[in-house]
Amino acid sequence: MKRQSTNIEVKKNNRNYIFRYICRHGVVSNPDISYAVKMSLPTVTQNTRELIERGLIEETGELESTGGRRAKALSVAANAKLAAGIDITKNHVGLLLTNLTGEILGYSRIYFPFSDEDEYYLSVNRKLEKFLDEIHADREKILGIGISFPGIVDLDREMIVHSHILGVDSVAFSSVGRFFSYPCCFLNDANAGAYAEGIRSESMERFFYISLSNTVGGAIFNDNELVQGRGFRCGEVGHMTVMPGGAPCYCGKLGCLDAYCAASHLSDAADGKLEHFFVRLGQGENKIQEIWDKYTDYLAIAINNIHMILDCDIVLGGYVGSCIGEHIEEIWEKVSKRNTFTEGSTFVKSCNYRTGAAALGAALRVVESFIEKI
Repeated sequence: MKRQSTNIEVKKNNRNYIFRYICRHGVVSNPDISYAVKMSLPTVTQNTRELIERGLIEETGELESTGGRRAKALSVAANAKLAAGIDITKNHVGLLLTNLTGEILGYSRIYFPFSDEDEYYLSVNRKLEKFLDEIHADREKILGIGISFPGIVDLDREMIVHSHILGVDSVAFSSVGRFFSYPCCFLNDANAGAYAEGIRSESMERFFYISLSNTVGGAIFNDNELVQGRGFRCGEVGHMTVMPGGAPCYCGKLGCLDAYCAASHLSDAADGKLEHFFVRLGQGENKIQEIWDKYTDYLAIAINNIHMILDCDIVLGGYVGSCIGEHIEEIWEKVSKRNTFTEGSTFVKSCNYRTGAAALGAALRVVESFIEKI
């Protein structure tokens, strides 16, 4: 019995590893896979045959010959399974659909202020169903919904323990999930953004993600997993003190990073439009430059503190990270001046996902849960 169980587990792990390899590399052949993952060609061929039968990969012609018989080209049947993502914030709801390769098939962001009432969640479900109709999503292929919340999301107790910005405590996952037609999973918003950045990346094994949106959050991504912390509060840099006795934070303390680096400090100076702020910054407006200088002074303090502790890449995400563009060089310069070590400052990076990162990350967690069981 034990030997049989072990063999089944080995076969499952092989199949999973092969599927992930095809996901990462697009169009490949059985010999390509065999060489790369160091499995025998018969083992690889048997596994890809099973994946084809399950409709998860497909033959897409033949590859060019390297001297012998042409190998069959294999690729993921990307739209065989889909996942929806919902990003809930204080004033908006982000809706997204992705497939097995993480491609964004549709995204919408709607002004819809949060309210911890049944009607709110019913309305979000109606908006999701309308969104899925508009992009012609095949409901039979949807695996589930990933929901991103700003707050402490306790995966063990299955509840949103606390969200200061939304004004809620002890919200059970089940009390939210019952309003939707698909299985739901939940992630903190910064964790979701980090997950989107890291789960399909081959270049960063470990990084810290700073979410610079209307609130400031953070997350540690390490070896294809989020580091959650004992109380699921790992990475909450928004409430790191950067100025003792400084500006008041919405949490009630003084001098938190959030009080200086929330995206609203920039957007409020440009009629509430963050994109307009960066346009005007690029045009060299003095007042806008002064606001940016103050903002990046405090951000550089936080980046340096995090880097001194963790010694890893730091990704700037959220609304500000998605707009930062060439202005990241100004942050590099300030971080370099604070860095004790002469290593440069390119460990600070802007995010790859500039649209709906939290909704995407939450949806990808659904996809990954499915892939883990292949």
